[in-house]
Amino acid sequence: METLINLFWSLVATSRDVLPIAVVLFGFQYLVIRQPLPNLRSIIIGFIYVVVGLSFFLIGLEKALFPLGKLMAAQLTDPAFIHGVGVVVEGVNWQDYYMVYLFAAAIGFATTIAEPSLMAIAIKANRVSGGTVSIWGLRLAVAVGVAFGVALGTYRIITGTPLHYYIIVGYAIVIVQTIRANRAVIPLAYDSGGVTTSTVTVPLVTALGLGLATTIPGRSSLLDGFGLIAFASLFPVITVMAYSNFGEWLRKRRRIRGDANEV
Repeated sequence: METLINLFWSLVATSRDVLPIAVVLFGFQYLVIRQPLPNLRSIIIGFIYVVVGLSFFLIGLEKALFPLGKLMAAQLTDPAFIHGVGVVVEGVNWQDYYMVYLFAAAIGFATTIAEPSLMAIAIKANRVSGGTVSIWGLRLAVAVGVAFGVALGTYRIITGTPLHYYIIVGYAIVIVQTIRANRAVIPLAYDSGGVTTSTVTVPLVTALGLGLATTIPGRSSLLDGFGLIAFASLFPVITVMAYSNFGEWLRKRRRIRGDANEV
């Protein structure tokens, strides 16, 4: 019964949140463009699917993903797991948390591969580029960036170092890459960083960060618990442009080999 009540209120809240989108879309269609919507019935059914799906997803976040992320962070940072039962160690030694880094990288990679927004971007990029941009190549490049970024973000939480140092250095690398990268891939790289912060990645990564900040001694949930999403959106920009540069290098190398064979 409690689950049904939660589902009802989630449907109400989601409908309220989606309503402004419907008002803008239908308002512009009928008041500005002044044309009837084709397939109106399908569009209305689609909106219903969106509301119901988001409602179930929000309940899933509250009941499963957030608690799971906090539980994993608590278990991986448990002194009994890291040092062994009965061993007392003073202070935080970042080398001891290698399993946290491995888990952070794995969860960052897995959630990004499953991210629907990234799938949509990859498919569109593949179509408009005539197959030049590989769907799986782009998804893997973004996933590797998120994996590295989340792992580095967990290192920042564990060591307690300031967030802005990492962000400044990261964007300095992005600026250098932007100057040297192929102009056609730059907008795609920046968008790839944005789509990672979506429905699947954000809840688990946020729960992981808050869980780490809560369980590691001397860390603040507010100051240290947040910031992983910044890493998850920054480093895919770097890896996508690096992936593009690597692809161009491979193509040039193949052309050189082809010319040498012809000679």
